[in-house]
Amino acid sequence: MGKQGPRSQGHDPGAFSRMAPGRVRSGNPVGMLAHAAGSNSYQRTTGTSDRTERSDRGLAEAMGEEVGTPQLERDLRLSDLGPEELGRLGRILDHRPASLRGRTVGMELAEKLLQVRTREGRTAPLKANVAQQAFERRRGGRNIVLKARQMGLTTWAAARFFLKTITMPGTLTLEVAHTQEAAEEIFQIVHRFLDWLPEELREGPLRTSRTNVRQIVFPELDSQYRVVSAGDRNAGRGLTVQNLHCSELARWPGDPAEILAGLRASMAPGAELIMESTPDGVGGCFHNEWQMAGETGTVRHFFPWWMESRYRAAAVNETSLTDEEHDLMDRYKLDLEQIGYRRRIRADFRGLARQEYAEDEENCFRVSGDSVFELDAIEARLETVPEPTERLRNGELDIWLPPLKGKEYLVAVDPAGGGSAGDYSAAQVLEMETGMQCAEFAGHMGGLELAKLVTELAARYNRAWLVVERNNHGSGVLAHIETSCKGARVYQQGGQAGWLTTSLSRPAVLGRLDAALAEGPGCFMSRRLLSECRSFVRLPNGRTGARAGTHDDRVMAMAIGLGARAEILGGSR
Repeated sequence: MGKQGPRSQGHDPGAFSRMAPGRVRSGNPVGMLAHAAGSNSYQRTTGTSDRTERSDRGLAEAMGEEVGTPQLERDLRLSDLGPEELGRLGRILDHRPASLRGRTVGMELAEKLLQVRTREGRTAPLKANVAQQAFERRRGGRNIVLKARQMGLTTWAAARFFLKTITMPGTLTLEVAHTQEAAEEIFQIVHRFLDWLPEELREGPLRTSRTNVRQIVFPELDSQYRVVSAGDRNAGRGLTVQNLHCSELARWPGDPAEILAGLRASMAPGAELIMESTPDGVGGCFHNEWQMAGETGTVRHFFPWWMESRYRAAAVNETSLTDEEHDLMDRYKLDLEQIGYRRRIRADFRGLARQEYAEDEENCFRVSGDSVFELDAIEARLETVPEPTERLRNGELDIWLPPLKGKEYLVAVDPAGGGSAGDYSAAQVLEMETGMQCAEFAGHMGGLELAKLVTELAARYNRAWLVVERNNHGSGVLAHIETSCKGARVYQQGGQAGWLTTSLSRPAVLGRLDAALAEGPGCFMSRRLLSECRSFVRLPNGRTGARAGTHDDRVMAMAIGLGARAEILGGSR
């Protein structure tokens, strides 16, 4: 009898040893598939369920289609299942035999072969829940998943890619989690899949040569499964990846867009991609990927909280329902127990409930708890912003309103170092009387080059005030303006050239920008500026700034411009 996996509950590896001895005929592992899935249906013992027989017929039917052999064999042994036969199995994972009634072979194998730990601490077969089934119905080669908390999509992605790894020779699967702790949790899920496979597989074609902290290698298949954290600078470097799973992308540290670009570069032609996350505000990498999915050919999957059957509480009194609750019940067929759960999570999570337990694809991103600026005003303006009348310097300089004779203008500059990475140098052109945004520059430029550009821009706009932040790189830019760019009307503060951003002036000018966005959103022309405003948040350290993976250079240039404009108009420069 075959050896049982660890902590066996309802797992019957003995089914494999009950097969009659014999050799598999080359190219015909039909019966092997059914037996490897834990089936006894071919011996037709008394008490075999209709569903088991139906699922085994479906698996055999799919395998028969692949090898072109409808006749099933009974005398097969797991020890004969080699890389070639596993490869045939891998090619039918996405087949949907009629006998499986809409389920894929992969879904059936997940339930037959893979074990997960339940929330009650028990080990049980991985049977696809409602959200997982919905994902399988619409899954494409490139997928992005927006979900409520604990819907089981991380586990399902791990399971799908594990099955592909052990049935498709030469496969490298890479899972990227947002933290080291999350990477370890995902690896435990994957290792449980491996530990509970039948011994004949684990000590046969799926024997491992390395199972270290977060890597499993199957030498006979030349396949491996790796789990890393997004904080690993070398994640994906030098690899050729067939399956890439990006977990909780919205919460990746550092610059998620840059990390994701590097990982995409490692993907082989035809590789499968799953990006999944709960939302974490607008403007970040995950939100941008979701917004651009239609353009990039990525399949969007949205899973609201009520798709999880466990999310229920005591039924509320029907007479207490609000108009919003009535609307939800009518639109999504919710019941009073689900409304009871909704009230509970709203009480527990308050403003974050829309984010952690998403109900629609738009509002879940627009949780304003950590946003500095009023999001409703920004979203409304984004729907009506005009395109620039001129776009110069390869898109770095946008112009909406040209200079008018007799008008006075201001050019506010937030300088950066000028390297090809990191922050941008940004400049905003404002009309002094109204504060209307007329032009915007943002690019990797610094030093003398930036000094010449902003001086020319100020000259173009009727010799505009030139307001350069003198912190850090700004002092060098001001020095170049003074020595090499004669004739500029440089703004001075306290008798010294330039604008000084301090712990007092910074919140003041940001507050002025917030007020302008709320009271006069029509003054803002730049879609890029407004996008930066959406992702400008209160950070965990108590400060304010760009959400991880986003920029705030345009925001700070505009804030400085509005602050300097107020001082100039007030006669207190």
